[in-house]
Order: sequence, then C-alpha cells, then structure tokens
Amino acid sequence: MSKSATAVTIDKPWTRSSQEVLQAFDVSASSGLDASEVKARRGRFGANRLRRVQSKSVWQILIEQFKSLIVLLLVIAAVLSFAFGEWVEGIAITAVIIINAAIGFVTELRAVRSMETLQRLGSVSAKVRREGQVHEVPAEKLVPGDIVLLEGGDVVTADLRLVEASKLQADESALTGESVPVSKQVGVLDAEVPLAERANMVFKGTAITRGSGEGVIVAAGMETELGRVSSLVEEAEEEVTPLEKRLEQLGHRLIWVTLGIGALVAISGIVAGKSVLLMVETSIALAVASIPEGLPIVATVALARGMWRMARRNALVNNLPSVETLGATNVILTDKTGTLTENQMTVTHIALPSGDFGIGGEGLETEGEFTRNGASVVPSDDRILRQILEAGVLCNNASLRRGSSGIEAVGDPVEIALLVAGVKAGIERDRLADEKPEMREVAFDPETKMMATFNKEDSAYRVAVKGALEAVIEVSSRILTPEGMREMGDEDRENWLEQNDQMAQSGLRVLAFATKTVETADTNPYADLSFIGLVGMVDPPREEVRPSIEACQNAGVRVVMVTGDQPATAKNVARAVGLIEEDGAEAIHGGDLRNSEEWTEKDRQRMLQAPIFARVTPEQKLDLIALHQDNRSIVAMTGDGVNDAPALKKADIGIAMGERGTQVAREAADMVLKDDAFSTIVTAVEQGRVIFNNIRRFVLYLLSCNVAEILVIGLASLVNAPLPVRPLQILFLNLVTDVFPALALGVGEGDPAIMERPPRDLEEPIMTSRRWLSVAGYGLVITVSVLGSFALAFTWLGLGESRAVTISFLTLAFAQLWHVFDMRDPGSNFLRNDVTENGYVWGALALCIGLLLSAVYIPGLADVLSVVDPSVKGWGLVIGMSFIPWGTGQVLKQLDLEI
Repeated sequence: MSKSATAVTIDKPWTRSSQEVLQAFDVSASSGLDASEVKARRGRFGANRLRRVQSKSVWQILIEQFKSLIVLLLVIAAVLSFAFGEWVEGIAITAVIIINAAIGFVTELRAVRSMETLQRLGSVSAKVRREGQVHEVPAEKLVPGDIVLLEGGDVVTADLRLVEASKLQADESALTGESVPVSKQVGVLDAEVPLAERANMVFKGTAITRGSGEGVIVAAGMETELGRVSSLVEEAEEEVTPLEKRLEQLGHRLIWVTLGIGALVAISGIVAGKSVLLMVETSIALAVASIPEGLPIVATVALARGMWRMARRNALVNNLPSVETLGATNVILTDKTGTLTENQMTVTHIALPSGDFGIGGEGLETEGEFTRNGASVVPSDDRILRQILEAGVLCNNASLRRGSSGIEAVGDPVEIALLVAGVKAGIERDRLADEKPEMREVAFDPETKMMATFNKEDSAYRVAVKGALEAVIEVSSRILTPEGMREMGDEDRENWLEQNDQMAQSGLRVLAFATKTVETADTNPYADLSFIGLVGMVDPPREEVRPSIEACQNAGVRVVMVTGDQPATAKNVARAVGLIEEDGAEAIHGGDLRNSEEWTEKDRQRMLQAPIFARVTPEQKLDLIALHQDNRSIVAMTGDGVNDAPALKKADIGIAMGERGTQVAREAADMVLKDDAFSTIVTAVEQGRVIFNNIRRFVLYLLSCNVAEILVIGLASLVNAPLPVRPLQILFLNLVTDVFPALALGVGEGDPAIMERPPRDLEEPIMTSRRWLSVAGYGLVITVSVLGSFALAFTWLGLGESRAVTISFLTLAFAQLWHVFDMRDPGSNFLRNDVTENGYVWGALALCIGLLLSAVYIPGLADVLSVVDPSVKGWGLVIGMSFIPWGTGQVLKQLDLEI
C-alpha cells in the first residue's frame, strides 16, 4: 500500500492523542511530509480554501453576451432580412451582433479576471515543516498531514490537532463568539466537548494571540469548521438587485414597443396597398431603430468603471450591480469599534483610592506623562498606582514587540492598551514576567466576567484579577488605600459603582482590578480579594467620521450605530462623531430586541427612530435589518465575524471589514472595505449615486435618439415618402455615434452636489413618467429637424433622393451628437457642468465626427451605407438643422422645464 493510501481523515481528532493523529496521517512531527506525498495528497484533497463562486470560463462569458433581450431582437431582425433576400442588411445586423458581443465579452472578461486577481492578492501563507525543513507556503497549498508551526500573530490556515503548545492562546471570537483568547493544550479531550472548549485544536480563520506551538492538519478547505459555516451561508438565496430588476423591466418594455410599432406600420402599409417587401424593409428599419444596441455595453462599462473607482478608494465590490444599489441606500447599520473608531484603545484615566491619575500619549506611543490634579507624577512613587499597572501587565495575553518599523502589537486592543500603559511607567512585560513568572491562568469567563493569573513572587503567589466592576467588587473584601489595607464597606462599593458610571458616561471603557497573595496556585482566585481601582481607556473616533456622517445626513441617509459595547460608551462615541446631539437620543439595549415577533407598532416605531443599539448580538442584527427593510428602506450593514455572515447576506448591501474581517464575512458581503473606515462607505454610497445617475442619463440619451429614429421612419412611411434613413445607416448610428457619447456619459465623475440630494425612492424606475415624456419630447424635436432637412434638400436645394437621404442621415447623426449636452443636470451652469467638463464626452464627439466623415468619404464604407458627398450647401443644411434640437434643449434647461 502506498503512503498516500494510508492518508485518511479521522473522526473527532480531539479525542485522540497527538501521536495517534500523527500515525493516522502517516507523518513525523520532526520531519513532516515529503514533496511527493504533498503532491499526492493535494491531488486527493484539493486546494485548502473555502469554496468560491465558480470561476466563469471564457465560453460562459461569451455565451452570456447573447442572452440579452436586445440581442434577441437583433437576431430576429437579421433572420427577417435574410428571409426576404436583404443580404447586405442581414450581414450588417449580424456584424452588429458580433461586435456588440465582442465589446461586452472583453469588458466582462476583464472585470471577472481582475476580481480573481484581487482575491489571489489577499491570500495568506503558513510556516510548514516538510522534509525536515521549515518552509513558508501559500495557505491554499497545505494538505492534511502537514505540520504547521504557530506563533503569536499568525492566522490559522486549517484545522489543526496540536502536538506542541507553549503558553499558546487563540482568538476564536470570529468562529465561536468567545470574546477573549482561549488557552490551548495538547491533552486528550472527551468526545462531547463543544467547539468552543476544544483546547487541543486550533481552527481555520482564527488567530494566534500568544505563545507558540505546532499542529498537524486534520481538516482543510471546506472540511474545516469554518468551511461548514461557509457552506451554510452559500445556501442562502440572494435577491436580484434593484438595478437588474429595472433593466429587465426596461428590456421587456422595449420588446412590446418594438413589436407594436412594427406591426402597426406594416399592417397600415399593406392595407394602403404598399408592397409586402417594402413593408418588411420598413419594419426591419423600425425594429433596428427601436433597439438601443449600446445599452448593455454602456451599462456594463459604467458599472465596471464605478467598481474600479471604488477599489481605488479602498472599497472592493464583489458584483457589478451592487455598485448601483449602494446609491439607493438610505439606512446604514454600522459597527462602532474599528469603523467609527480607530480600534486602538488607550489608557487615559486611572481611578484609585489614593486619587485620580491621567496618562498622556495615544495608541502605541510608549511615552506618556502621568499626572494628578494637573501636576506631573512619577508612577513608581505611588504604591497603589504601580500595583494596578503591574496587575494590568500580568493579567494579560497580548504582546508588544519593538520591530524595525516601531512597536508591533499582537492581541486584544484592551490588553495591548494595558501593556502600553505599563511601558509608559517603566514596567516591561518580559522583565516583569521573568521576575514574577506566570504559574497559572484562569481564562476570562463570560459568566464570572473576570480573568485571573497566578505569578510566582518569592515563596508565594501573587494573584492579579481584572474584569467588570460589578463582578470584581462583589468578590473583594478589602481595599488598598494610602494608609494601608482596610475592610471594604457597602458605602465603598456604592462610591466605586458611581465612579464607574461616571467614567462610562464620559466614553471610557472601564476595567476593575484586584489582587491578593496566596500560598498555593490551587487557590480560588475569585475570593477574598483586595480591590485596587479602575482603569479607563478610550478608543478615539476616526477624524474623518464626523464629516462623513454629516454628508450622510445631508444626503438623507440614516446612520444607525449597532455595537456590542455598553450604552454609555456607545452614546459618547455617537456624540463625538456627530451621530447624535449633546443631549442625545435613546440608546436601545440589545435586551429590548428579544422576541421581535411580539413587538407592538409603538415598539417598531421606537426601533426605527433609534440612532444607537448597544449590547447587540449578531442574531439581533437580522431583526434590525428586517425591521428597516419592512419599512421600505434599502439597508447597508457592516460586519466582520463569521456570525455576521447571515446578516451580511440579508442586507441589501453587506459590507465586510477587510482588515479585521473573517474570510466567511468577506465572501458573504457585497463589498469589502480594505481600510475598515466608515468614510469609505460614504464614498461608496456617493459613487453608487453617481453610477445610477449616469445610467439614467445615458438611457435617456440612447432612448431619445432611438425614438427620433423611429419617428423619422414611421412618419415618412405613413405619408408614403422615401425612407429618410436606411436600416444600415441606423445600425451605424446605433452602434457608433450613439454608443461612444453614451459611454462617455456613463463614466462621468458626476455632480459634486449629488450627496446634497435625498436618496431616490426604492421603487423608482430608471425611466420615470416624466423622463419618458422627455424621451418623447427630445425625439420629436430631433425628428422635426431631420425631416425638415430632408424636405429642404428636395425643395430648397433641389437634390436627388440619394443626396437628400445622406443629408437627413447626417442631420440625425450630428443632432444626436449635440444632444449629449442636453444631458446636463437641471439648474447646472450652461458652460460649466458635469457634461461639458467630462473629457470623455469631447473625446467621444471627436471620434464620432471622424467616423461620420469616414462614412461619407471612404468609398467602400460609403457604398455599403448608401452615402454620398452632400455638397457644401448640403453640409451647411446639415450643421444648421442639427443644432436646432440642441438649442431647444438648452432653452428648456435654462427655464427648468425638463429633467
């Protein structure tokens, strides 16, 4: 039997000794796997990654280009052309279909492959022992049986059964919800031990906060605990985005309009005695004129352009329609820590029986002055102050390292802040740990709300305890004072509880500390303690958040803070960032969100109006999202943990944190913030509005151009006049001179004042009734101009049909080009607006003018399009008549009579 054949997965590895697990995977911890065995196992188990959305093949992307309703109409027009012997028209329409598909194919292929490249850039690596040597390899290339080396700061890349552990601790909050790091060991555990208590295992997606260790991979990829959660998220159905719904509705409407107009003209012509062939040719021309061939191309490019703009601003969008959906967002449910704040705690205040002390310095700054009543003090001069600082350093699982780029911190931000405060007082963790080595740790327990450590001190043990004041003060029987130790009375407890409330209301995160000295490390740590005092720390708001929230408020977007922190702290941060006024609004406790099915209408209104929700669980976020969605809101929600994934799926726009977020959260989200900043969300909302406005603008432009083409042909056929524009000429216009200006409109930077307008209604379509009237009005003005030039070419210039058709074709073309300037926003400046200042518009006009001149003066192309030199007078007529629609549109804009 080959070695590969013996490589098997094992059930419940935490119930086996480390040696049994190593034997089951046929691997030595000291040497690891060899290269041939790694290759064999990779072939058997596959890549170590969570399942991604199936990468689209080239053929899939190509085939999807032909699923458009608009392309279907073009295919019908081509088939009819071939059926009636109109080979040139049929070939030309087929060419249009191919060109249309090619442009869409290239655009989507670039977008899909670029997103795949971005995903690869985000991959992590792991240190692995193979063939007796330690290698750093990409996480995707790990296989079951690999020996992985772990140390503080590492991200765990697969599920491991530990074989060595030295003071090893892991942050498993993203997977289990446990808020503090979990201590690890290598002993055997019972089969029924829950996930959160499997101390001899570490899991994919978690992080090592302290210590070092080694483990053998027992599960990889989708077989990991993280993979199982991810597979559950994949089963959730995603709703079709509003933009997709609107474009589909518009496509269906275009089908009926096209069929109706074609049938009406064909039937009326045949009843009037015209030839069937002529009516078929006319119907084909009308069908071609009705179809805005550039619509799918421009929509894709506009969305892709918006995606890349957002990527440059630290927002990665996972699918194109989500770019637009952001623009409709009117409620943002945002986390506090790390999004509104810096997620960098700083100890600023210490309250002791001997007095209150302030500490200078921010974040990881290791220099900071200690003050009391405004005067500088030396920390070592105050015995109680030194006691509480030492307790904060000893009862701690974080670590500080002095790297080449400065201080590097690993661990919980609260514990990092305590270490930094110690360094400011000259208390280094490593030196203190050497003097007072840790002999036992009692991990934080959510029920006791405390953590304790036992450190050897001479022949005894020093116990350091930290936790919530209510818990610590309940198990403290004495209190340290400048005069010495004394009994703690009820009045003392009331005074400290009041002090705690005052510190919390000022926005501080508060921890209480106590200590005692015992003879043995087996003593109960939470009994007969000596209370030391309180430590207050602040997580400063991000500087850019206040103007971002103000921008949201001006834009009619409600910002709601949803945090797991206590209400007093949440309200203080909300005031600091401008979310509420000084007197503030109510901060609803997560406990009030229980039993949502029993809420009264009054309860619902209270929840809808509340700007702050504190002590909220990930499950309760689902109720909040549903509440606002039922109130006809489009909801964006931030999240970072595995437990946030269902809520990210449920929200209209799920926003995951790129720096501190888990892989499951990022995969469930529509957008990932690379910098975890709230200001990036606001930028994304603004860009989403710009994109929708651009889409609406180029749809209005394309449809008004196409309506003009329909009216030109339809009116001419009804009066039995020659067709002013031939089918191939219409195809040329729709594919060339319509598309490039529309593209330019689609990639415009947008109006700087767009965030000063309220969000649009959830049900508002791309084309409102008023905009359909604008389409008809613009189309009619262009039609009058084209038919007028056609008639003048016959009557005034006395030209033949060939030149007259050329003049009407060129008038239509140039009128459509100048029409792009009618797309500026109402009330904008005539000369300086977001259309005239769009460089792409001027480039598109130059290109289209060149193409039109080529169509007239390049013999081969002119013959296919049936175009001739219109003469100097003809050119004068073309230019003059083509400016009439533009002039009319500008007058209406100045009078604010049209959108």
